[in-house]
Amino acid sequence: MTAQADSAPAPLTIPGWRFVAAGKVRELYVPQEGHPTWGSDVVLVVASDRISAYDHVLATPIPDKGAILTALSAWWFEQLADVVDHHLVSLDVPAEVAGRAMICRRLEMYPVECVARGYLTGSGLEEYRVSRTVCGVPLPEGLVDASRLPEPIFTPAAKAAVGDHDENVTYERVAEMVGPDVAAALRGTTLAVYRRALEIAGERGILLADTKLELGADPALGASSIVLGDEVLTPDSSRFWDSSLWAPGERSRASTSSSCATGSPRTPRGGTARATPRRRSCRTPSSSARASATWRRSSGSRAAPSADQGRSRALAAHEWGRHAA
Repeated sequence: MTAQADSAPAPLTIPGWRFVAAGKVRELYVPQEGHPTWGSDVVLVVASDRISAYDHVLATPIPDKGAILTALSAWWFEQLADVVDHHLVSLDVPAEVAGRAMICRRLEMYPVECVARGYLTGSGLEEYRVSRTVCGVPLPEGLVDASRLPEPIFTPAAKAAVGDHDENVTYERVAEMVGPDVAAALRGTTLAVYRRALEIAGERGILLADTKLELGADPALGASSIVLGDEVLTPDSSRFWDSSLWAPGERSRASTSSSCATGSPRTPRGGTARATPRRRSCRTPSSSARASATWRRSSGSRAAPSADQGRSRALAAHEWGRHAA
């Protein structure tokens, strides 16, 4: 069984780079003064093998998880380049973190988790059962777990500190937080990314139920610029289903098997429904999951994997991934 981690492990020693922060899964480093190649406008983003569930970091790591997250993100950044600018600068990283790190533009991140949903499940389903809304967006009667929504919706959350739960908020609250123009840009960009990814995944027999984006501003482009940061469309931030098994009300059949059992949703007396983290049993990725690390940008062909390859690799990667909230 896997207990919750009490604290993050000690940062790595990476020549030429200085540790500045650790999140639930990733660590950030900045170039040391006098770095021969990089200046203060970039950061080194290292994807660890830690696993986060319901905003809690668990003690047992997943071998090669960081490499898979990095490979998938790099591939998706390229596929989305005509939809939104991204922060990836180079995959030529120090040997200590080779294969699981990216050198990225330094961004001022917006304090919003930008979530797009095309299907009803997870915390969205719990809210719908109470109010027939998700983050203030009204939805029709009669929807069940895994129902396809009439159209994709933007369901943001306010970012929380490590160990705390992100708080689902309305679009109006986002406008109060970042201003109406930026809020509109965040919503439009999030939905555009979701629609493009839905199309690409659909061609490979995969449904993208929902996804979470981290967006920020590049100071060099202006305070209200929109740049895609962090990771994108990995099993840590997205929920993928096998389209051949999908049917409303039968999410468990369509979902790929998760190596870490989900927590039990419960409703506190007099409160609203939420999911409670619990101990989890984790196993290491299969060889097919490790193979998914090859699904990355390369100096050769820029083409996406074939339908069979794309589907098998994405589903294999999802074997160890948690579902988005």
